[in-house]
Parts: sequence; C-alpha cells; structure tokens
Amino acid sequence: MLGGTFDPVHLGHLRSAVELREALALDRVHMIPAAMPPLRGEPRVSPDERLALLRLGIADTPGLVADPRELARDGPSYSADTLASLRREVGDEARLVMALGHDAFLRLADWHEPERLFALAHVVVIDRPDHDAVLPAALTELLAGREVEEGEVLMAQPAGKLLRLRLPSRMAISATEVRRRLASGLSVRYLLPEAVEARILARGLYRHR
Repeated sequence: MLGGTFDPVHLGHLRSAVELREALALDRVHMIPAAMPPLRGEPRVSPDERLALLRLGIADTPGLVADPRELARDGPSYSADTLASLRREVGDEARLVMALGHDAFLRLADWHEPERLFALAHVVVIDRPDHDAVLPAALTELLAGREVEEGEVLMAQPAGKLLRLRLPSRMAISATEVRRRLASGLSVRYLLPEAVEARILARGLYRHR
C-alpha cells in the first residue's frame, strides 16, 4: 500500500512505486488516493479527478494498481481502516506493507490508531538520503523493537516490523511545486507522465492558486 493525496500524481510517486516493488519483490503496489487526509489540507481537485490522473499515470505499468477503496468510504481516510480492508482480502498469513515518505513517518505516532498499523502490516519508510532528523519521543516509543535492517527479515512474517529503505532514484519532485508551476502557467514537462500533463492542461486543473 502506497497512499497519498496524489495531487497530482507525478513521476516521483510512480518511480518510487516501481522501485519499492523491485526492492521488496512485492506482488503488487496498491496506490491509494486519500479522499479526506486527516493530517493534510484538502486536495486541490476532486477525488475522482485525482483517481483518473493516477490511472493515466500508471497506464500499463506491471504490478502497480490504482486502488479507489478510500474514495468509496465516508469520513476521514484512516490508513488503519485501509490496511484492515486489504488484510481481509489477502488473509492473515500474507505479507502486507504500508510504505510512506519520511515526512509522514515523522508524524506516525499522531496517526489514528498507530499501534494497529503494525498489527496489520509492516511499515516501510522511503528515506531521504539527506534527512537524518531526531525522532519525536512518541515515535521512538512506538518503534521500540520493531526496526529491522534487511528486506528479507521484514518479509519473514506478515506484519509488525519497520524498515527504512533508500530507493535508487529518489526523484526530488514536489506536488506542491507542480501545482505552483501549473498555477503560474510554467512548464511541468518531465515532472509528470505525458498523459497526466495532457489531461491537466486540457481541463485547466490547478490553474488558479
């Protein structure tokens, strides 16, 4: 599971999903747009539009799935509920992973039912090479005894561990910067998949701040 607002999906999101799948030999990566992210501002375009852009971005990429399950639920998009839904589908013995970026990881202890996340899945942090922040005390407590150093160790059981993973590319693309460029009429070429860029420009999405 790789969640996010995907507002809009960009090549950094998609490349991270591909490299995550390769690094951990995952069957598939569910890219799940959040309808109402509890700890983020409201996305700039509608959930259905963000899902359409994500599907265009993924296209026929093997192993990547645009998963709309959070958009079909009422209320805030809690990751614990999404993982519970995935766990019911894959069964108790399957290995389930929730991947997130470093900034989101630093706030993990503030998430809804953070202990339940580890009961349902492993957590994989896509680390930034230049980021080595001191962890908040509540996060340190949450992670006690959970961190492992190797993917093989992580995948030896269905859930409960944490792995920090540095992916090869780590493309420094920001959705905030993409939105700013679109609002200013600047080029977003090579930041987004061509089909995503074409739909955004054709529909005038993100045109105004």
